[in-house]
Order: sequence, then structure tokens, then C-alpha cells
Amino acid sequence: MIAIRSVFLASLLVFASAGPTPRSGMLVRESKSTVPEGFVVKSAAPAEQTIPLRIALKQGDIAGLEKALYDVSTPNSPNYGKHLSKEEVEEYVKPSQAAIDAVHAYLKANGVEATTMSPAGDWLGFSVPVSKANDMFNAEFSVYQHVASGKEQIRTLSYSIPSSLSEHLDYVHPTTNFLSGSPGLPLLVSPLPSNVTRPSPAAAQSCSSVVTPACLQSLYGIPTTKATQSSNQLAVAGFLNQWAQKADLKSFLTALRPDLSSSTTFALDTLDGGSNPQSASDAGIEANLDIQYTVGIASGVPVTFVSAGSSNSDGWDGFLDMVNYLLALPTIPHVLTTSYAFNEPGLSASAANTLCNAYMQLGARGTSIFFASGDGGVSGGQSQSCTTFVPTFPSTCPYVTSVGGTQGTTETAAALSGGGFSTIFTAPSYQSAVTAAYVKSIGTTYSGKYTTTGRGFPDIAAQAENVEIYNGGTAELVAGTSCATPISASIFSLINDQLVAAGKSPLGFLNPLLYANPSALNDITSGTNPGCSTNGFSAKAGWDPVTGLGSPNFAKLKTAAGL
Repeated sequence: MIAIRSVFLASLLVFASAGPTPRSGMLVRESKSTVPEGFVVKSAAPAEQTIPLRIALKQGDIAGLEKALYDVSTPNSPNYGKHLSKEEVEEYVKPSQAAIDAVHAYLKANGVEATTMSPAGDWLGFSVPVSKANDMFNAEFSVYQHVASGKEQIRTLSYSIPSSLSEHLDYVHPTTNFLSGSPGLPLLVSPLPSNVTRPSPAAAQSCSSVVTPACLQSLYGIPTTKATQSSNQLAVAGFLNQWAQKADLKSFLTALRPDLSSSTTFALDTLDGGSNPQSASDAGIEANLDIQYTVGIASGVPVTFVSAGSSNSDGWDGFLDMVNYLLALPTIPHVLTTSYAFNEPGLSASAANTLCNAYMQLGARGTSIFFASGDGGVSGGQSQSCTTFVPTFPSTCPYVTSVGGTQGTTETAAALSGGGFSTIFTAPSYQSAVTAAYVKSIGTTYSGKYTTTGRGFPDIAAQAENVEIYNGGTAELVAGTSCATPISASIFSLINDQLVAAGKSPLGFLNPLLYANPSALNDITSGTNPGCSTNGFSAKAGWDPVTGLGSPNFAKLKTAAGL
């Protein structure tokens, strides 16, 4: 997984400045008492520097949308599979006209013109000098540096809004939302050892030494026959200048899926100035992994690489722009897989909730959303020091399916598998019984290191060690939950293909179905996910915060899906 890491290095430095003269009639909307761990303050932000800001308007009926999501996603519901249309979702989300008018009036009074940034009209975007932002929101924007990466960002520890807008404006972004810095590549990147002998791709083989499509097909019962439904789209999210190479995909298919045409390829969509250059020097290990284990596993399923460029101003490195881009489409993919994440500490709860609610919108329209759970065990990002466990987001969002890691033919938990409990989101009803049971089973172990009532993750797991890919023309072995995530997404894409062929709806938001049918997954009962100077959590019978409910069993999942 590519993780934007938030390292737990103590920092209590708060930049002291005179700050703007406070406006009257203002209410503090969000604040942090100290600089988030892993960051230091460098200086006041230059007054004349222009910064992009976004305003999240109060959404019309987000509770109603959540109810509708569960209604169409819970197997025993009479409305199961009756996903909402674009227009129906937007009707739930759109802000009131009073909210729109009030916020625009405040912006206009300050000489600011805003642009609508989302299809439902709940996001407004604009750019202003730091001095203007400080004045409008009683803020003190400063330059903060993420210690581990050196990456700088302009944020404030507190901001206020006019009391007259408190019922209309949810929050201003990215203000108090501290994102971690530079990406980490998948683990254990190495050339394929010369002494490794691959069995014939057509023969069943073990995943004990090298993971390939053939061993996954044998292990999970994945069919090799090609999908037939052109409407069943699978989208692969690409960020941070990670680019997928068609030449590497051709090499991968030639070596590891000779039953598929080596000319099989993928479509490309772009946003925020995104691209996908094809020279060997542009090869992105994450993007190649994601594309090769979707095109190469979901045989015949149309795959689209959605490349988000660096020209984003959403405060989420393109995550928010990506989901709004998809929500604006009249027809959306049935599956979205993303191998990138943030550590939850440092995030604004308001920002995390609103991005999570955007994933809820996709789920209500029928998209299954997969996120890698992280590669640092209970420490979130890779090789991170910490005193309390570090959950990853968006895996902690209740409306996505979080994917952990396993290893071996007799599967055990991969030690790298991110997992734990959210500090922002509570356990949703579909999993609250099993997460509570796990917490009870470990008693006071790690007391104070995690939130016992938080949303537990991952939900499922798949192979995440010694996975063979082609990158820059070379066969390599990689590891991480970014291997498990496209593998899992591909399996459910193939089930969707059969559902659509049978005249049924695609699966959409998966978690209620999965937790209602735990026997459809291979329970993983051994292994741990160490981190934060501990052994981490242990895999046990039933759900656990290392491998979730277990790894996919294609035949049993088909049955659970009604095939």
C-alpha cells in the first residue's frame, strides 16, 4: 500500500504571532490544542500567498441517505440491490437553498467568488491570500512540516465562522486537517530470484513461495473464463504520479496469464491534470501492481485506470476530487479499488466524516469500494514509531471494504497487515457484535492503546507477500495490502459479472453481505500484526483486526450473492 504516513514524533511547538483582530459574532468551528504528532510549525504563512480553500455546506439529509444505503445493501431487505440513481443520491445530499444563499452572501461580502465543486452542490471552492483567510475565519495559518517526509503544508490550529452560518456551513477545509507526507512504496521490492521456478500457469500451484494469478486461482477458486458483461466496470485509483505501463502489463500477461491475449489492456480516465506516460522510466510500482492484478485476475472485466494529477486543491491529495469525479458520471464503476491511505491521527473528524459520506454516495449507487488496510501492522504506516495504535483512513470509514493481508497456501496473517479500531468512527451495526466479542476476548491487553468501541478493520484479507509483478521491464516481488486489495476487488468484479449476466444487480456496498455470511470466507486463525513496540493483535476464529472475516472463497461468495 502507498501510505501517506503520519509519524508519532511529539511536537508541542505552536507558532506565536499577533494574529488578526478577531471579528465579532464568530464561533470556533474546529480547533486543535497542540500541533499533531509528527508535525512541527516552521513559520507564519506568508500573508500574500494564495491558498485554496473549500467549504462543505450542510448536506440536506445525510442520515436519510445512510438509511437508504443500508436498505439496498442488506441481504434480507426487500429493497436489496435496488441501488439509487445519481439524481436520487443528489437529492439526499444537496444543501438547502438557504444554506447556499447564506454562504455565498458571506463570501461575496468579503470579495470572494466561489465555484461549485461537487455534483450535488455541497462543496464550494475558492482561493484567497493567507491574510484574507486569516481575517475571514479568525485563523492563524502557518507553515507546518511533516517531520518524516519534509513535506510542508499550510494549516491552522483553529478557525471560526460567523454564528449566522453555523446551521448552514459544515466546515472549512483543509484548515485543521493535517495529512501525512511522502508516499511509501510496497514492501519487499526485489527482483524475482533466479532460482525461483514457476510451475506452468495452467497448472494448480502453491502460493507458498511466489504469488501469481495461477496460484490465486487455485487458492481462492477464481475462474479463468472471461467475463462477458461490458457494463461491469472496475476502476483502479491512481495517485501521486504512479503510472501504469502497458508494456509491463503485456509482459505480465505473457508470462503469467498466457491464456489471455497479451494485448489485453485498460482504459484511462484522468482528473486534476492526471496523465499516464508510457516510457520505462515512468513505471510506477503501485500502479503496475494494481493494474496487473485487476486485468490479470478479473479476466475479461473492463478495467479503467483513473489517474489523479497533482493539480488538486482538495486538501486530500486528490481523494475528494476522485470521488466527486466519479459521482458526476452518469454511469459509475461497479468496483473501485484504492491502494493508498492516510493515518487517522491528525485528520479532522469533520473532514474524515465528509469524505466517508462521499464514499457512502458511491455505495448507494452500487459501487463496491475497496481500500488497503496498511502495511505497518498496528502502527499504520510502514516502519513507524508510536505509543498508541494507529488506524488508517479511509479503511476506518464504515462504507468501504478494508482489505488486510495473508501469506502462504495454508493462510496465516501477514505481519504487515494493517488493522485495529478507529478513533473517529464507531463500530457500525453490521460488525458491532463481532468487534465487541474480539475486544472482550483480549481483556485488558493493550488497554489505552486503542478505542474499544471504534469501527474495526480490516473486513477481509488476501495474499500480500511475495507477489510477482513486472515493473520497468523486470519481474519483481512485492508485498503489502496493496497486493491484497486489487486481488479482492477482482474476485468481486467477477461475481458482479455473473450477477449482471443473470439479470441481477451488482453487489454494491459489500459489508452487510459479508458480515451476514462469514462462512463465505476462509477464516484465518493464526498470525499477528506487530507494531508500536508490541506484538499487535492476534488472528483468531471469527473476525479479528488482522485479517477481518478472512480470505475470499469464490464458490461460497457466489452462493451468498444468490448465484
